[in-house]
Amino acid sequence: MTTATPTAPAPTADATPSGRNWTTPALVVLLVGTAVLYLWNITASGWGNGYYAAATQAGAQSWTAWLFGGLDAGGVITVDKPPAALWVSGLSARLFGFSSWTVLAPQAIEGVLAVWLLYATVKRTSGAVAGLMAGAALAVTPVAVLMFRFNLPDALLVLLMVAGAYCTVRALEQGSGRWLALAGVAIGFAFLAKMGQAFLVLPAFAAAYLLAAPTTLLKRLLHLLGAGVAVAVSAGWFIALVELWPTESRPYIGGSSNDSLWELAMGYNGLGRIFGGGRGVVAGGGNANIGFGGETGLGRLFGASMGGEISWLLPAALIGVVAGLWFTRRLPRTDRTRAALVLWGLWVLGSGVVFSFMSGITHPYYTVAAAPGVAALVAIAGREMWRGRRHPPVRLTLAAMVAAAGFWGFALLQRFGEWLPALRWVVAVLTVLVATAIVMGVRRVAALAVVTSVASTAAFGVATAATPHAGSIPMSGPASYAGDGGGMGGPMGATSDELVELLKATTGTWAAATVSAQSAANLSLDSGKAVIGIGGWSGGDPAPTLEEFQQYVADGRIGYFVTGGMGGGMRGENAIGEWVAANFEATTTGEATVYKLG
Repeated sequence: MTTATPTAPAPTADATPSGRNWTTPALVVLLVGTAVLYLWNITASGWGNGYYAAATQAGAQSWTAWLFGGLDAGGVITVDKPPAALWVSGLSARLFGFSSWTVLAPQAIEGVLAVWLLYATVKRTSGAVAGLMAGAALAVTPVAVLMFRFNLPDALLVLLMVAGAYCTVRALEQGSGRWLALAGVAIGFAFLAKMGQAFLVLPAFAAAYLLAAPTTLLKRLLHLLGAGVAVAVSAGWFIALVELWPTESRPYIGGSSNDSLWELAMGYNGLGRIFGGGRGVVAGGGNANIGFGGETGLGRLFGASMGGEISWLLPAALIGVVAGLWFTRRLPRTDRTRAALVLWGLWVLGSGVVFSFMSGITHPYYTVAAAPGVAALVAIAGREMWRGRRHPPVRLTLAAMVAAAGFWGFALLQRFGEWLPALRWVVAVLTVLVATAIVMGVRRVAALAVVTSVASTAAFGVATAATPHAGSIPMSGPASYAGDGGGMGGPMGATSDELVELLKATTGTWAAATVSAQSAANLSLDSGKAVIGIGGWSGGDPAPTLEEFQQYVADGRIGYFVTGGMGGGMRGENAIGEWVAANFEATTTGEATVYKLG
């Protein structure tokens, strides 16, 4: 490793003929293995998250629903997120038919692309070996395995964030404003996948470019300004489209209080997530429930809720970035290794601080946004420490990284009781042996060091892939643990056959209406028909209004109103439910109460 202490000239990473011969096949193996991990038996999870699966179904039936992320093909209300991820799955369903595979496979493909882009990004600053290590570490990170096999927006979010990092590294090489603007475009579209979470990496990109780009300070500042404009345009065009589109011909923006995508971004999906308060926030502020992140504070990422998702390599990454920045402190401003450490270090720091202290709605799987940064730091720092291992301080740091990964993996595995009990002891023994060998200067332990560091997270990642997931709060790990994700973590029960047949026989715009989008999604998926989810995700959105609903009924556009069972409970305060109960006769179908509206 090139450090502030006297060293022999460091060789260019992987610049040997043998390196050129094996890295391409190794990359192919990595990507094929990742694809197998993410795609194998993926349909065991059924529809995954039914809420987003129903929106994919709607997008396959209606271009308007596809454009706005509508939950139903009739266009009453959208999901409570922007629609970029649904654009991908909706097109998949249109091209290949609506099925579990076309709902879930796009996220797996996005995961393979993210691994490939991370490899390409790290390779440009630290060589192919580090790139392969980073890609492999991301591929087996449990929360990444979870999200790349599940239909939540986080998969596309991560892919676009890594694309932004790749463009930033390209910009750093020659001080290119064009590449930096492309990074801004990637983050702008990431905003359209999951709003403000995409912006967590912007300080990292800006700091790395401002520090290390090989051009004047004025040009660096102008390039950053241009990239900011690119972010605003690539994210803002869709906000403007929604605001300018006639409200009567598009769905209501779910999760907003005034039918505004901008308000949704700043409120419910923005400051409300960070500071709490407002609609849909978990009571108590501390989020003690495991499915809602656990107690806030510095230890949150290592706790019972988030620890098994993201923290396996986090201690090693923190050691690596601190040591790497210290050892490179006297190198030229434009040093690319240090720039990479700044970029990925601030990526992890920014994401980690927000996830640790946000007091609004928080789920463990949000931490997938930090996974590329953790993987890149471990790979870059580990590779550089190995190159500088002739120097005792560097060698000790490398041993500390291996020990941190191994022993923390041991500690995490202990949390999961009887699941593979022998594995943690194998990891512990290997950790002691390999760390000791590194301290003593043994040369041929590189492969063992990598295996020791990633064994625990890889095993947990494979267990995650082998476990079907459903519901709104999936969690990583073996089946006995992953199903313990909280009150909304599991799949809903099946709609009765009798009710399904009733809905299939309808010919109106909507087969039925029911309170809350979760219930509507289940009815829609079981019947293949559009169903109105009154009030959106939580049942509290003002769509449709009572007057709109009455007009739909008068026009013969709704077949049934469903309550109870899979249709959700009748809410006394719900004006539509009260009106239906007062004017239509109820019958019982399975566990549901059904009102025929026409």
